[in-house]
Amino acid sequence: MVKIRLQRVGKKKAPFYHIVVADSRRARDGRIIEKVGTYDPMTDPTTVVLNKELVEKWIKNGAKPTDTVKRLIDETK
Repeated sequence: MVKIRLQRVGKKKAPFYHIVVADSRRARDGRIIEKVGTYDPMTDPTTVVLNKELVEKWIKNGAKPTDTVKRLIDETK
């Protein structure tokens, strides 16, 4: 199953995430299919950058966003 989820790339105590499309059987920071955005929770307010066209394309093709990513997508609309 393909999921849209967060991939952590930040340093210790400084999280930064890529929003990626990946196979759910892979590790959290493992191989991805495509990067569709970024999420920076350390800024005030938090920064979310999404390529909405890619997200919609992947959801239409059957990718399921995780709960956190679903919340981020709803916040950016």
